[in-house]
Amino acid sequence: MKALLVSPAIPDTFWSFKYILKFVSKKAAHPPLGLLTVAAMMPKEWDLRVVDMNVEPLSDQALQWADFVFISAMLVQKVSCREVIDRAHKFGKIVVGGGPLFTSLNEEFRDVDHLVLNEGEITFPQFLSDLANGNPQRVYSSSERPDITKTPLPRWDLIKIKQYASLSIQYSRGCPFNCEFCDIVNLNGRRPRVKANDQMIRELQVLYDMGWRGRLFIVDDNFIGNTFRVKSLLREIVLWQKARNYPFGLYTEASVNLADDEELMKLMNEAGFDSVFLGLETPEDDCLKECGKHQNSGKDLLEAVKTIQGHGMEVMGGFIIGFDNDPPNIFERQIKFIQNSGVVKAMIGLLNALPGTRLYERLKNEGRLLSMDECSGDNCDGSMNFIPKMDAQKLKEGYQAVLEYIYSPKEYYKRVLEFLEHYKPTRRKRVDMTELMAFVRSVIYLGILDKGKSKIYYWKLVIKAFLFHRESFGEAISSAIFGYHFRKLLGK
Repeated sequence: MKALLVSPAIPDTFWSFKYILKFVSKKAAHPPLGLLTVAAMMPKEWDLRVVDMNVEPLSDQALQWADFVFISAMLVQKVSCREVIDRAHKFGKIVVGGGPLFTSLNEEFRDVDHLVLNEGEITFPQFLSDLANGNPQRVYSSSERPDITKTPLPRWDLIKIKQYASLSIQYSRGCPFNCEFCDIVNLNGRRPRVKANDQMIRELQVLYDMGWRGRLFIVDDNFIGNTFRVKSLLREIVLWQKARNYPFGLYTEASVNLADDEELMKLMNEAGFDSVFLGLETPEDDCLKECGKHQNSGKDLLEAVKTIQGHGMEVMGGFIIGFDNDPPNIFERQIKFIQNSGVVKAMIGLLNALPGTRLYERLKNEGRLLSMDECSGDNCDGSMNFIPKMDAQKLKEGYQAVLEYIYSPKEYYKRVLEFLEHYKPTRRKRVDMTELMAFVRSVIYLGILDKGKSKIYYWKLVIKAFLFHRESFGEAISSAIFGYHFRKLLGK
């Protein structure tokens, strides 16, 4: 059996980091971890090929070669996914779809031959068994939550790992919180399930033995969802990293209550975590209560950010505009919070209602839901799929004004300096050739070729970082490069 595993293209988004890749000579930001994990579940005698369309185009020859075309995708990949399905069918190939996109919007893909929904450890073996017996069903779904200690190692051998800016592994699934707009509980449940410590160390060792050095993203919905277990894991990672002189720079997603746990922050930093993405959402407490974000409500979010930064971890932040309780001055308040917090990589988007969320059901019952065609999965493209309480035009104009302000060169570089004031790295990082070349390219693109006053602000940052924040100089240059990506997304 010849199986072609395809990861559809991701459009230019906050998370695609497309415009950063030329600085580090990479082709894509992250590998298709889910697809590589599914590949590990396939029969050993099958002939497998992976095409990540974020690295290379999907050729007619690859489609002609295959017996089956397996596609795993997220909502943001919907347009490219549709194209892959149509092309595969033109060649008469059997298409199998799985992952979050198909699980959430399976009714939109009635032409897909087989849908393997929910978590693959449960449904994919059922599909393979029926296929082997000659009677595969069209849809496989299950509400059962698998034991991920039995999840196999991803098939890293099927891709060229050096083509990626960062590799990815997963420790847990699920989140103990139930924010109204988030679909994680629907997809992965509220009880965080975790891998065994030795299992995680084995995954780290495999990547190390393959020669990987550099960034490693732990892709969990909420890495600290089970604090007792994660602290146990972190102690093991600390020993592993120290014994190998910290080959991996780690980053992940977590909840704001991280700032309340001194031991956890110290362990993460000692394990090699240098950044963490937090869903900060909004400085308006009524909006936090509205969406059930109780872990943020009533908390000094600015202080929480500064606390985490002070423990050697940069805070990347997610922000949302479009809540029912947004006051008229929400745009100015978001700008003020983002600037004062030093959250350099601020992902700010308009609220959207994803299928399976409590928000989706509430807005549907209120008659405010629009077509899912309005929801692209890119929460920074200014789209909305429901009727907001605030005038829609005012909302979109205000949102655009926020983006223009926080990513204008002057304000962006000012925010980088605010971050450096509070960021306290605890170890000096090794500088490899990739990072050195990224710095050289930043000088060329940002310090020489950039437009208008942008290059002036760049050089002010470089000089101040070198004079006053030398231990964080790498973070300053990295932030400058990320700013280039964000400005390009805005067409600047």
